[in-house]
Amino acid sequence: MSIPADSLLARRSSGVLLHITSLPGPNGCGDLGPAARHFVDWLVAAGQSAWQVLPLSPAGPGNSPYQSVSAFAGSPLMVDLDDLVHKGWLPWMPHQGFDHQRCDFGRVRPWRMASLRQAWKGFGQRASAADREDFATFAAAHAHWLDDYALFMVLDARHGGPWSTWPQPLARREADALQAVRDQADADLGFWRFVQWRFWVQWQALRRYASERGVQIIGDAPIFVAHHSADVWAHANQFLLDERGDPFVVAGVPPDYFSPTGQRWGNPLYDWDAMAHDGYRWWKDRLAHSFRQVDVVRLDHFRGFEAHWEIPATEPTAIAGRWQRGPGQAFFDAVQDELGSLSVIAEDLGLITPEVDALRAGCGFPGMRILHFAFGGDPANPYLPHNYERGTVAYTGTHDNDTSVGWWRSAATGEKAAARAYAGRCMDQEPHWTLIHSVSQSVANTAIVPFQDVLGLDSRHRMNTPGLASGCWEWRFDWSQVDHIPAERLLAMTRAHGRLPPGR
Repeated sequence: MSIPADSLLARRSSGVLLHITSLPGPNGCGDLGPAARHFVDWLVAAGQSAWQVLPLSPAGPGNSPYQSVSAFAGSPLMVDLDDLVHKGWLPWMPHQGFDHQRCDFGRVRPWRMASLRQAWKGFGQRASAADREDFATFAAAHAHWLDDYALFMVLDARHGGPWSTWPQPLARREADALQAVRDQADADLGFWRFVQWRFWVQWQALRRYASERGVQIIGDAPIFVAHHSADVWAHANQFLLDERGDPFVVAGVPPDYFSPTGQRWGNPLYDWDAMAHDGYRWWKDRLAHSFRQVDVVRLDHFRGFEAHWEIPATEPTAIAGRWQRGPGQAFFDAVQDELGSLSVIAEDLGLITPEVDALRAGCGFPGMRILHFAFGGDPANPYLPHNYERGTVAYTGTHDNDTSVGWWRSAATGEKAAARAYAGRCMDQEPHWTLIHSVSQSVANTAIVPFQDVLGLDSRHRMNTPGLASGCWEWRFDWSQVDHIPAERLLAMTRAHGRLPPGR
């Protein structure tokens, strides 16, 4: 197996990590409107080939897109409302005075959802025949996931979660019970389909805009899905659930760098034997959907395909878990047989065994190296740039790390001494640019930098802290924070290190 020859992962390239919700804009959180295209223009000016985003799915508990109600749906909060105004379905809205530095989900979510409801009503009253036809075509093409998602959202609004507590005919998906809901909830079902249609249309327009300017999109596929999701409800036989529909074992990772008690994610685990029986149909559909949205997929928690940490659902932490074998190479062979070569980044962080390395190498996927992890050991530390391979994606840090400025300020004395010895005393003046320079000049084919590092922001601008239940995923920037210097410096560095897009 190997990545496609035309993938940006196959050549020297670089990009920036920024989630859509972190973009500027007047409507409470970043979306697929003009600011997204402006950011593409900024990437072009900075000589970048890639924009890495986090999962595009609806955010779940703690505002995390890794605990979504659907692995297929796009986030309603990312739908550009101004587009709906321009279509004539939504009246012009005065600015609501939302915070420009953070996303206040408690205020933003209900306001945006009410606006989308209003737009759905306007669509019903004023949509053109062409728009109605386009909507119908989309709904038919995506029915294999969209119908279950829309029905799940209607039932979620009525009964809350988890779905295993719904009236049993609904929880068990008895045909008569589901049809009765469909018969009397046609408008609500239409609303959820409508929102997904507009997300899809807007996202594809943004992707085309980026592609025409030489920027590829790197997406994110969380390995696990939330129990309270359309995916698990509609495919319960593909997960390890008890007779009631609740997980008896859940996902997580053992104690590691991020947490002394590990991370108890709480997601249900796959019944890999059941999935193998139908040729991993659900996963094939999911990844095919992802590759219709993005150019490259970062496959989260890659090691879980070799072995995953299984935690009894009754345990409050991840300490009492155990390793269980995953589907291994057979899974990726089956997916490739249908989808062809996969442009995938394997997120191989944490406790990585020789077996995980062998699986990744057998798939031909590049792994990840995080520079923040490089300075706590000896010269053989795999996160030090001189140990990188070409088939590597190198980061200063990810969305789960502190910013580089924040990391430097809180680093232990020994780490700082090691970093100065390795990268120079410029670490004291510009730790962020020094680390960016290190990953950029490395042999790794791909270098990715969080936008917070490009701007030199401190810990107050961190996106996520693993294990923290609140206060995460809220960071936003404003264009007033971005002058011409970061793009110029990044462009010069990218040119010097041979990472410019073809033709530049």
